[in-house]
Amino acid sequence: MKQQGGYKTRQKSKILEYLTNHPGQHITAQEIARHLDAQGSPVGMATVYRCLDGLVTDGTLRKYTIDSRTGACYEYLPQSDACSRHFHLKCVRCETLYHVTCEHLCELEEHIAEHHGFRIDPSKTVLYGLCAACREAEDGE
Repeated sequence: MKQQGGYKTRQKSKILEYLTNHPGQHITAQEIARHLDAQGSPVGMATVYRCLDGLVTDGTLRKYTIDSRTGACYEYLPQSDACSRHFHLKCVRCETLYHVTCEHLCELEEHIAEHHGFRIDPSKTVLYGLCAACREAEDGE
């Protein structure tokens, strides 16, 4: 039986179930494999990556590649998700990735397009720094 992203398999169903139960979270392939293994349904990493790639291709997931040292993470996109234009902030201490929709960042995006002829892809733009919680913790140290 053919479905989004290829054929429906038991492994793909379990991977998709895990992702849909964690909407808005950034999940790694390793986290998925560990979860399925702990549930008694081990899946090889090649299968996990193949499934994730198919789900990215069909628009079910969004893939984030932060840097060359960190593995990619994936986010489930519900059908109603209108999250196609936002920027990302990554805390260098706790490594949390935040989605940010901000009028000022959109103005910066427009400025760069108008004055420099360069179109930014906000889904691939990451600004690094410290989140509020880590800043507070650092100030308290």
